Formats: sequence, structure tokens, C-alpha cells
Amino acid sequence: VSGITDCMLVRAVDTRRMSMEQVAPRLAALGNVTRLEIYRILVRVGRSGLPVAGIQSQLSIPASTLSHHLRKLLEVGLVSQVREGTTLICHANFAALESTFAIFLKECCADEQGARHSRPDQLPCS
Repeated sequence: VSGITDCMLVRAVDTRRMSMEQVAPRLAALGNVTRLEIYRILVRVGRSGLPVAGIQSQLSIPASTLSHHLRKLLEVGLVSQVREGTTLICHANFAALESTFAIFLKECCADEQGARHSRPDQLPCS
């Protein structure tokens, strides 16, 4: 599709590999407003990522607080970090994002009476 990046596409994901027990810690991590904002920033910046200092400047929070929240996102696999010289670059894990929410998207309106599931890439409720 012209003009749409792979970050924007909802692809078919094998949700059998992603159990609710795996999804719950990710959603719990995103249940904190600061972590949700950090993740939103990283998703918006795309695959290039953002240095920790860049995230800190956007949120105006102490380095220790940011470190705590990043650690939680790292633990559940929503964020990864790469060291480039003295700079630590944070990246949103787009595969984790996709698999976390695919379980819900795949089952959207599955039990609704009369719901049509004509295309796997389209939500039946949309």
C-alpha cells in the first residue's frame, strides 16, 4: 500500500503463541502513565529510536525516575536499548507491540451475533 509504512500495518499475527499470561505483564507496564508516555514517544519516533536524554528532555523527569520506568518496559520486552558510543538509544519493539494487541484485534467481535469476518486484515466491527 502506497504511503503506509510497516509500522502502520496490522498484520496477521499467530496469537496462539501469545497467551494472556504473556500479555498481562506488558499491559501492566503500560498501565503507568509515565511508562505509557515513554512508549508513545518511542513508537512515534519510529525505528531510529531516541537517546535516553531525548526522552528525558521531552518528559522533564529525573534520570533516576526515567531509568526505573525504562527498566520496567525493558523487562516485558516492549523496549530495547542499544549503546552507540556513550549514548544509550531506546527503541520501541514493534513486534512486541503488534503481538500484545493482536490477540484482541483477532478476536474483536468474534462472539457478536451476525458479525461478518470477511477479511482477516479488517476488524469486523469497523
